[in-house]
Amino acid sequence: MSIRAKSVCLVSLAVVFLSMSMFFSASEEQEKKMPEPKLIPLDLNVKEYLGILGGPPETVTMHSGLVVLEPGKSVGKHNTKNYEEVLVVLEGAGEMMITGGPTLYLKGDSIAYCPPRTEHDVICTGSAKLKYVYIVANAE
Repeated sequence: MSIRAKSVCLVSLAVVFLSMSMFFSASEEQEKKMPEPKLIPLDLNVKEYLGILGGPPETVTMHSGLVVLEPGKSVGKHNTKNYEEVLVVLEGAGEMMITGGPTLYLKGDSIAYCPPRTEHDVICTGSAKLKYVYIVANAE
């Protein structure tokens, strides 16, 4: 086989390979669907925790849940890592204690923001249950 014939074969193979690659890439992209809009009812009578949004593929990066803390209880110290977090306080009173930072005083009808890579804890400081929805999303 001549060099020209070999070149034509290699080019033909490359075209076939690229065509197949584009076909499979397009198929993979079609499989990756955008999340669907939804309405999620909240059961405020839940005992401790209710998952709301579970992350991909249900969302792009967001996770959320409903937390109910009894008086004096905390969620435990944890770190947001590469996520930023918002707490939407529905009822009760509490504190978001930021390690090395301020204490945010939580009350019903308020929102608290916690940036990425921030260690914190949430504690119920009132005489009634603290109920809040947390929402975290990848910040990087």
